Amino acid sequence: MNFSKHGIQLPITLISLAATAFLAAGCGSNSVIHPLPAMTGSSFVVGTDAPITVANVTSFTVQVENICVVSNVASTGLSSCVPLLSGTPTVDFARFNGLQSLLDMNDVPAGTYTQVQITLGTATIGYLNVPASGAPTIATEAATYPSNASTYTYTETLAEPLVVATSSAPVGLRIDLDLRKSISVTNGVIGTVTPTFDISTVKNTDSGGYIDTLAASVVSVNQTAESFVVEGPHGRQFTINVSGTTEWEGSDSLSTLAAGDIVELSGTLDNADATLDADAVAVLSTDGFYAGGLVTYVTPATGAASSFDLYVRGLLPSTTGINLGDIATVNLSNNPKFFIYWMHNPLTQLLFNQSQLTPGQHVSVGGPASGAANESDVSVNRVVLRQWGYNGTVTSASVAPAVAGVTAFQMQVNGFAGVLVPQTVTVYCLPDSKWRNGLTAMSDLKVGANVRVVGLLLNVGGQPVLVGHYVDALQ
Repeated sequence: MNFSKHGIQLPITLISLAATAFLAAGCGSNSVIHPLPAMTGSSFVVGTDAPITVANVTSFTVQVENICVVSNVASTGLSSCVPLLSGTPTVDFARFNGLQSLLDMNDVPAGTYTQVQITLGTATIGYLNVPASGAPTIATEAATYPSNASTYTYTETLAEPLVVATSSAPVGLRIDLDLRKSISVTNGVIGTVTPTFDISTVKNTDSGGYIDTLAASVVSVNQTAESFVVEGPHGRQFTINVSGTTEWEGSDSLSTLAAGDIVELSGTLDNADATLDADAVAVLSTDGFYAGGLVTYVTPATGAASSFDLYVRGLLPSTTGINLGDIATVNLSNNPKFFIYWMHNPLTQLLFNQSQLTPGQHVSVGGPASGAANESDVSVNRVVLRQWGYNGTVTSASVAPAVAGVTAFQMQVNGFAGVLVPQTVTVYCLPDSKWRNGLTAMSDLKVGANVRVVGLLLNVGGQPVLVGHYVDALQ
């Protein structure tokens, strides 16, 4: 991806350092659902989250039973409850971690909607067990809602109403599950879960409406129309438009894309229809299997790795021997190719290869489905380093960078990722890095401040380095 548009343009000098679809139809019992009228407009939902930073919590997996947006109907005095999404999927809210992913896009009745209702069902919390020596493991426990209820309904009045109009650009909701506020922890013990969301209305051209990541399987390719159709993790299909400015990894292109390939893409929802205009496309697998998540253990710890453990947060298809929440052992004996998402320089292999793997990196792996039949010995053909969000406490608000044209600070990573990355991390902020949630520049940082850096974790000379795409203030 060219982050001259979207936040990062990695200078060549840095290389010298290495030399839900979680939502569903429905609402409260005082509402009624009406059939779609003839006048409709496009509306979408983008999901993200502010993850918890204590108790080694790794996941919050929940069945989302329903969601609706509400407007008052003057003629009846009742509320009209309009579904934005379909299905009742089970989703791990913690996997977004500062990145924005498209959950769905549909035509809904034109109108003004002032309220959102979301009902969550059965949920499971995952957390990391770290032994005195050896590889970490994942443990789980059932989430407990207030009063031991089996479901939890969250209602929020929108600060700015969602106004859906016919023949206009798509509008939608950015929905952020704040896990830090949702999961109570006392002396390291997980307690009651009271889901808390931050919801805002966004346009397709807003930064909050940009799609940072969408992993999906290719269904069909239309060379003439310069588009292809994908199916996401929950069965929803989307049409993806490409153009001469779309960036592809390596030698891939629309002409080499085929049904069954698994891709990751970034882009913006089209003004005219319910499609996505891709800025970047990366092929994660041409062999029918993909898994993504955090590296938890590397064997051996230094030198060229022969294998690594992967905490699986994303998976396509779901019919292999691997499941979401597993820690899978990825075998590197067949010398897979290594890539960095959105970096297109061949010198990137100096920054990410079998000797630069390190715990805490967010990667995806792809290979033959037959190679994923056994979670303890997964065979892959490619490994791709991807962005992720790292929460931490600023330990030095400014340090002299080793690279011209960038600024840098240091932080101690907290929470789950902090167990995997215990060292102090240097964060490089490039000229096009984005500052959010009250931060506008490096000068706003204070020692002791809690921040989240969404970016790439690199292993440079045995030390962790973050290249920041977003830097967020955390309250």
